[in-house]
Order: sequence, then structure tokens, then C-alpha cells
Amino acid sequence: MADLRARVISFCQKHRLRFDTDLGQHFLIEDLVLDAILDAAQIQKNDHIVEIGAGLGILTEKLLERSMNVTAIEIDARLIPLMNTYLGRGMACHAPTIIQKNALQVPFPNTPYKIVANIPYHITSPLLRHAFLEGTRAPTSMTLLIQREVAERIVDTEDASLLTIVVALFGTPRIVTHVPPESFLPPPKVDSAVLHIDCFAEPRTNSATMEKIFLLTKIAFAQKRKMLRNSLGALPYGEAIMKAASVDPTRRPQTLTLDEWITLARSMP
Repeated sequence: MADLRARVISFCQKHRLRFDTDLGQHFLIEDLVLDAILDAAQIQKNDHIVEIGAGLGILTEKLLERSMNVTAIEIDARLIPLMNTYLGRGMACHAPTIIQKNALQVPFPNTPYKIVANIPYHITSPLLRHAFLEGTRAPTSMTLLIQREVAERIVDTEDASLLTIVVALFGTPRIVTHVPPESFLPPPKVDSAVLHIDCFAEPRTNSATMEKIFLLTKIAFAQKRKMLRNSLGALPYGEAIMKAASVDPTRRPQTLTLDEWITLARSMP
């Protein structure tokens, strides 16, 4: 088989494909990165794999070599016939289930599944929310090619963000590898990273406590440069819950651990 980079470039030129960067269309053309994604996902033959932003089917083709059940979601209707053409030349002996729709509007399976995807970077936060909060079942794992800055923010527990807290409620994230712009066609303007999340069988706390965590963190991280006494302390119960949770009100939200946010939430009336 021809070099992946040359193959994809030739395919796009032949079909006169115009990339829609507003949809985050940056196709991965680096075999080593594809291998890193697949190895991190630890795909078994019977795994149900959900791919988001399938594009031409570059990753899809590799997923089909490892799994008998791949669902490929792609919002751009122009790409569906091209995907079928691209995959038709591949080695896979079976086809994916292709859904032409916005992935944020597609219900995820209510049976075990894994998400493996090179996603449009602007949907990272909405996708995590959709997968973890809006479905009947969270994935067993997520392996995502996303913006490096966002991946590093998710795994940074020393200088936490709202996204750090949300992901930590549902799983353990790690960065698999960093990916330079030249690994894509066309190259994005930012560096990328493969992020793998091993998802818990159950979230770290119940839904009622999670709602309180989301309320508190939304308020606190909206004013993350301020001490907690100036953000949470403005709430009618703010000082009381910080005292009950033994959280120093002079701290800033990015210094709190997930356990401390859980304790704060459980201290709310």
C-alpha cells in the first residue's frame, strides 16, 4: 500500500476536495500517530467503536482492521461518498455503520462502546459533556486526537481547570503522544495531542452532587484569579460550606482537588 501521506494527498487532489476548516477538517496522514491512537485504545474484535468526525475514513479503515463493529459519524454530507470510495480500496472485509449527522445530536449506544476519534477541536468540551452527561451510558474509554493545549489542561491537576474537574469525575486521563501540525492535511495552526481517558464504571459521585459541583466550579472558575472567599464567598452558604469542607477561603479554584470539590458540594444545603 502506498505511503499514507501520498495516498491521501493524491485522493484529495483526484476528487478536488476543498477542506472545510470551519468544520475542523484536518485529516491525519501520519501512520505513527494512527498506530499510537489504536494502541492506546486497546481495541478488541468485539468492541463497538464510535468514531466522530470520520472525514475520508483514514482512521476508520484502521479501526475496521481491529473491530467488527465501527460506527463512523460525519457531519459533512460531501464526505460520505468519498469515504465509501476511500474505504472501498482498503483491506477491511466489512463496512462501518456511517451516520451523516452532527455527533453532538447523535445518541450514543446504551451498550458498552469506546470512542476513538480525530475530533474537530472546537467540539472537545461539548463532546465530553455529551458523552459523560447526556447519554444513558458513558463510554468505557475515549481516545481522542485534540488540541495539545486542551489535552494538557485536562491532565493538569496542579493548575486545574473546569475541564480537569469534569473529566476527573468520569475517568483517568493521560497524554499518549504529542502531534505536530505537519501530521495533518491541511496542517492546523496549533499543536495536537492524543489523549486517552480510561472511564470509570461509575462516576466518582452521584448526579445530585455532580450538579452542585458544576454549579460551584462554574462560579469559581468564572473568576479564577480571585480567592474563593470573593467568588464562592458571595453565595449565601459560601462561607459555611468552605468552613465545613475545611477549605481555606484564600485559595483559588485551580488549586482544589476533585475530592475537595466533592466535599464542598456535599456541604451545600
